[in-house]
Parts: sequence; structure tokens; C-alpha cells
Amino acid sequence: MDKKPHAIVIGLDCITGLQSARILAKHGVPVIAIARDREHYCCQTNVCERIITADTKSEALIEVLEQLGPQLPHKAVLMPCTDLSVLLLSRFRDRLRPWYHLALPANQVVETLIDKIGFYTYAAQAGLPIPNTFFLHNREDAEQAAGQLNYPCILKPPIKSNEWERNTNKKVFKLANRAEFIECYQRCALWAEVLMVQDWIEGTDASLYSCNCYFNDQNQPLVTFIARKLRQWPPEVGTSCLGEEVRNDEVLEASLRLFKGVNYHGLGYVEMKRDERTGKHYIIEPNIGRPTGRSAIAEFSKIELLYTMYSDLTGLPLPANRQQKYKGTKWIYLRRDLQSAFYYWRKGQLSFGGWVKSVWGVRQDAVFSWRDLKPFLADLGGSAGSIFGGRKRKQTASSEVEPPVSAGNNASA
Repeated sequence: MDKKPHAIVIGLDCITGLQSARILAKHGVPVIAIARDREHYCCQTNVCERIITADTKSEALIEVLEQLGPQLPHKAVLMPCTDLSVLLLSRFRDRLRPWYHLALPANQVVETLIDKIGFYTYAAQAGLPIPNTFFLHNREDAEQAAGQLNYPCILKPPIKSNEWERNTNKKVFKLANRAEFIECYQRCALWAEVLMVQDWIEGTDASLYSCNCYFNDQNQPLVTFIARKLRQWPPEVGTSCLGEEVRNDEVLEASLRLFKGVNYHGLGYVEMKRDERTGKHYIIEPNIGRPTGRSAIAEFSKIELLYTMYSDLTGLPLPANRQQKYKGTKWIYLRRDLQSAFYYWRKGQLSFGGWVKSVWGVRQDAVFSWRDLKPFLADLGGSAGSIFGGRKRKQTASSEVEPPVSAGNNASA
């Protein structure tokens, strides 16, 4: 083999896509990327051999891949970076099999875990630790749930549809009492056929832990990595903007139990939140079949998560660095962390010295790279005047971060 097989990064127009492309390129993997928004700042990267513009949320993605496949010298590895792309690849996997490697469990498992109704139903039956959860099909369901919830609560869609994204850039709504919950339900019910509501789990951003992992086709975990958030944006219900490597055996055990129980194959992610009142950890949500924002912390801790998957699928020797050593590596998305820190400073919960201490030792920024400066400069230019919550940027929230099907409590990667 004169050249490594290509990796096809689907969803370059998000932080996860950019980080994944950079990580694979660092290992000498030729990267072809597919993006819905070619003007997104992440698409200014120089690490891709080629960037294709396509609708990554429809069957048009499959058609583009079918056209691309016969042009490639070797069977390529698919790296979807959004939940909707994972769903599409899973449903049409037979059409793509001649030209691509795809690490996913059976489609029934994908459908169960990626849809929050399916996941929470399965988790309850399997005895996995989950928050008090209700599914709302109508106003009567909402009224019944309102009397059983512990407030505050969070309301979100089981699947973050295009209709949801057209009406709001929020992933979840945190609601303080019954009146707020009912009012918000009435508004959001127009955007989704089913909604879900859960008890809020008390704890700070730093109470959110995660496990990134990769399981081979024999349902064996070849690599695992535990981290936690330190801050997120938006605060409490957002996406990580400052995270660190930590040890949490309870999170690791629950994650392995979940994925082993469904005969899992592929990249996996589980987020759990520790209730500060009881110390108990609850599963907020899994993300399956794709890298997440915190996958990069593993790579910069010298734990080669994504390259392990690539090597396993292509038959290359597995990387030696797959055992977590808990060095406390930190990762940051500086622009977003400044926004989050400013929020907590205004509330009197974070001093300048506290912020400096929290970011001390950071080794990697989500966007900044001396070898690949254009995405950082484009992001900086696009956010001028809005660092601390000023005018809204022209792009959607779903292109700011990897768009998960839903976020948790309790938020996501």
C-alpha cells in the first residue's frame, strides 16, 4: 500500500470536524472532508486534501459518497461528526459498503441509542442510572409530568430536528417551576412531535463527566478515556469550552456496561453528571458512532482514540498509546471560555485569578493552531463585537459546535 487509505470527515463545518481532520492528518492520513456550509470558519483549514460541499442532513450525502467512492485508490474510513450523519450512514450502509469502512453497531442499536426515547427506555429496562424522565406527546402528558417532577427541570427534544433548529438555537430549556415548564412546553410542542422532560441534577459544570471510547467489531473496548467539563457555553446547558482529563471509575464502569450490553461497535461517548447532593452519577446521554468535542483531549493526552479506530478498520497496527495515564491534560475553546468566564464573573462566581488558575496548564485550543491559523483568524473575525454576548453571529448554533441530537442536563460533549 503506497498511501494510507483516505478518511472521509463528514461535518467539517463544526469544531469536532475540524479537530478530527487535524488529528488524522497528523498521523499522515489523507483527509477528504464534506461540509454543508463551505463558508464556515472550520472549513478554512489547510489539512484537508479536498473539501466537498454537500447537504450532510439528507440522502444527498449518500449520493455524494457513492460518486466519490469509485474515485478512491483504497477503501476509505468514514468519520461522521454529527448525529444526523451517523443516522444516514447507518441506514444506507449497504450502499456504501463497497467503498468504505464504517464502525457502527447494528442499525437497530444505532436507532435505539441515538433517539432519546429509545435510549431512556432501554436504560430504564437495563437498570442503568438515569434521571427522572417523562416523554410528552400532548398537553395531558405535560400536566401529569408537571406534578411528578422535581424542579428545576429541563425540557428538550428526543431528536433535534430541522424544525427545532429553525425556531431556536437552544439545545435544552432549564425551567424553574411548574408554570415555566407548562408555558415552555406549549411553545416547543409546535417544533417537535414528542418532547422529553427530566429532573435537573444539581451540580456545577465541573460535575459533568464523560467517557470516550472505541469498541472493535468483537465488542471489545480498545481504548477508553475519561474527562470532565470545567466550564461550558452556554453555562449549565451548553457544550464544553474548558475540560480536563480525570479519573472516575464509576463513569468508566457505567459506560462499559452500557456499550457491552448492546454489542457495540465504533466510537462511543457517555456523559454523566454527579449529583452534588447525593454523590450519585446519572447518565445524561450517549453519543454514538462519532467523535465529540472532548475526543481531542484524549489525543492531546497521547491517547490515540481516533487513530485507533482508523487503524483497526484498515488493518494497520494499533497505536501503542491506548492506556489512559491520568495526567490531567486540559483542553479549551478560548473564545467560548471567555464568554463563559465573563458570565460567571458577572455573577460574582469567578475572579480573574480564579480564571487564570482554571486555564493554567491548557495544552490545546479547539481552533487555534500555529500550523493551521486560518480557522482561528476566521472565527476571531466572525465573532468581533460579540465576545461577551453582543450581536448574534450570522451562522447557526448548530454550526458552532457538533450538533448532537439532543443535549443533556445536563448538556453534551
